[in-house]
Amino acid sequence: MEAKLRVQRFDPDGDRDRHYDDFAVEVPENAMVLDALIAIRENVDETLSVRCSCRSSICGSCAVRVNGQATLACNTKLEKVAPDGETITVEPMGNMPVLKDLIVDLEVHWNKVKAVTPWIRPEGPAPQREYIVGNEHMLNLINTVQCILCGACVSDCTSLEVDANFLGPAALAKAYRFVGD
Repeated sequence: MEAKLRVQRFDPDGDRDRHYDDFAVEVPENAMVLDALIAIRENVDETLSVRCSCRSSICGSCAVRVNGQATLACNTKLEKVAPDGETITVEPMGNMPVLKDLIVDLEVHWNKVKAVTPWIRPEGPAPQREYIVGNEHMLNLINTVQCILCGACVSDCTSLEVDANFLGPAALAKAYRFVGD
């Protein structure tokens, strides 16, 4: 199938203005957005910068905006975002500085996550056994436990657009894991 993508570009060493380039590449019917981006980089324009590692929705490094919504490129089927073969728009994540093309500086995101103490501080002496959380309480934690801290939620967080001091959804989800647990 032919995938048509409109990709936002930015090169800090070249033209310092953001602009869009249009691409059309052949990809398998079950291709993901990341497959199309890699096909562009490998076959059409080797200067396209996109971050990716696992291709399995585990690392979160391929988070971008597709048609204005933050998502993992490796987990977004082309047929879902362009069911009739229309052009999809791919942009870097929001609320973070763009380093080059689709790659953003995640320091803002990671600093907010690091601001949440990464352990529980129980009061009193340490327990003799581990704390056990019942299954009924784990249901409240399922979504936050599954968070891979990719930063996509930070990208789409409108509160961060107006208040840079707001911790953001990823850091608050991390905090809730400990509080809810």
